[in-house]
Amino acid sequence: MEITLPSEIAEKRKTKFSVHPLILGRWSPRSMTGEPISENELMTLLEAAHWAPSCYNAQPWRFIYAFRETPQWGPLFSTLVPFNQEWAAKAGALVLIVSHKVFEHNQKPSVTHSFDAGAAWGYLALQGHVNGLVVHGMQGFDYEKARELCKVPEDFQLECMVAIGKRGKKEDLPASMQEKETPSTRKRLDEVVMKGSF
Repeated sequence: MEITLPSEIAEKRKTKFSVHPLILGRWSPRSMTGEPISENELMTLLEAAHWAPSCYNAQPWRFIYAFRETPQWGPLFSTLVPFNQEWAAKAGALVLIVSHKVFEHNQKPSVTHSFDAGAAWGYLALQGHVNGLVVHGMQGFDYEKARELCKVPEDFQLECMVAIGKRGKKEDLPASMQEKETPSTRKRLDEVVMKGSF
């Protein structure tokens, strides 16, 4: 099955080497409709995230979620910075991603816990894209407040917050956000790839 990139993406994202359109097509819009998403829709994304690779197959990621208009939503939403609250209010769900800093099998420090949780986030984001959902990761939230409200133990690190929902129109965003509602570009490959040494 051949996948064609929408023009909004094809015009902004050019590659030197052939990359699958599913990867190129994923980006992080902010505009969402405010429609709810179902538990099945969210769990499908979290199931995909759960199949990411990890050191020793330790699976250090944990996902704390809340659907909008449920009692769990208020505490998670309250941790977002005002800028993110302005657009994420129309998300169908919020997910806080945390990672276990120690291996469960021997209680020794895991150097790669964040790296592994990042892989899970990538799987989540791609599955959301495949399923036609907006999946937008954020660091703009109060980490300590989120730890307290969500009762996250000290041996877990808070990684990011994710807003998930149905795609809305750019025009529904505040005017100050509309010009940012476009797929981002990337640095040139030779700026980030080095042979043999830094």
